[in-house]
Amino acid sequence: MFTGIVTEIGAITRIEDRGDKRMTIACAMDPARIAIGASIACSGVCLTVVDRGGTAGDAWFAVDVSGETISCTAPAHWQEGARLNLEPALKLGDELGGHIVTGHVDGVGHVVGLCPEGGSTRIGISAPAELAPYIAPKGSITVDGTSLTVNEVADQDDGTCHFALNIIPHTAEVTTIGTLAVGDAVNLEIDVLARYLKRMQSLAAKG
Repeated sequence: MFTGIVTEIGAITRIEDRGDKRMTIACAMDPARIAIGASIACSGVCLTVVDRGGTAGDAWFAVDVSGETISCTAPAHWQEGARLNLEPALKLGDELGGHIVTGHVDGVGHVVGLCPEGGSTRIGISAPAELAPYIAPKGSITVDGTSLTVNEVADQDDGTCHFALNIIPHTAEVTTIGTLAVGDAVNLEIDVLARYLKRMQSLAAKG
């Protein structure tokens, strides 16, 4: 379980084909505090640590990424040199600063617009039709592992939706969100509460 509060940006330094892809990710964590078998969200994808090393501030950890994971997430995230938003799993007693995030990507969205707004940046993202019913103004959504608040939603004729986010300078600086460009693919995870509300609504309609 995660909160969507990114702790740092890591980078893929090596990819090995072992049937699955073993990826080595450079980070600034303390390897002594990274347990084998621990979960780390990598741009919104919950992955299991299978190896780690280095020193505090100059560390690395390795994860195995299945073909299924790669096919269901933004493909550009799984290349050497790709920068990833990192968040270790939530520990009992940690502050829940964002919202409850599972690390299970629901779909891939695409950036459709960028616009300066005051000192911030307004980003427009297109979400696939299967996710559109779960996205609402003032609701939470996870974009590349970052907990964000939806400002506006515009439903499209094809069933998809466009939603807008306000990215403050701090968020742009400490996550990869600040480097997004129009056309970029992003990992989306809908709010877990929206998922349950939708299910309840569908059951009520049947009854």
